Amino acid sequence: MDRFRVVPAAYVVVRRGDEVLLLLRANTGYMDGYWAVPAGHVEQGESAVAAAVRELKEEVGIEVDPAELVAVTAMHRTGGNGDPIDERVDFFFTTDTWTGEPTIMEPDKAAGLGWYSLDDLPDPLVPHEARVLGSLKAEALPAVIVQGFA
Repeated sequence: MDRFRVVPAAYVVVRRGDEVLLLLRANTGYMDGYWAVPAGHVEQGESAVAAAVRELKEEVGIEVDPAELVAVTAMHRTGGNGDPIDERVDFFFTTDTWTGEPTIMEPDKAAGLGWYSLDDLPDPLVPHEARVLGSLKAEALPAVIVQGFA
């Protein structure tokens, strides 16, 4: 019998004081028209930290030292539809130190890029990311968040 599998992804909340860097998703087939933090799937043989570093460079053209990434939470989530691609483990990091100027590096996948105050985030936000962003300012997040399970 095959073991159950989940899809791992890495997310990075790039912070500039009270502001966070967000991309407007477009033409990806997932949550297009929603604002999101730079993120992507962890590739085979790659750590979540390495994926976070890679995704920042690929999506917004900035470089970060892995030591500058701060793990804030992991989220085990599902949409509850039984589709294996819908079972996820997301690793959320923050950083306030990087080199380069944030730029849309994949214009075919992003229609906007901007800095937004945690007190005035754009709408709509990818829902599971909104949950993490909404908790960043007010409180420490639990080590693991579970979403979508009974």
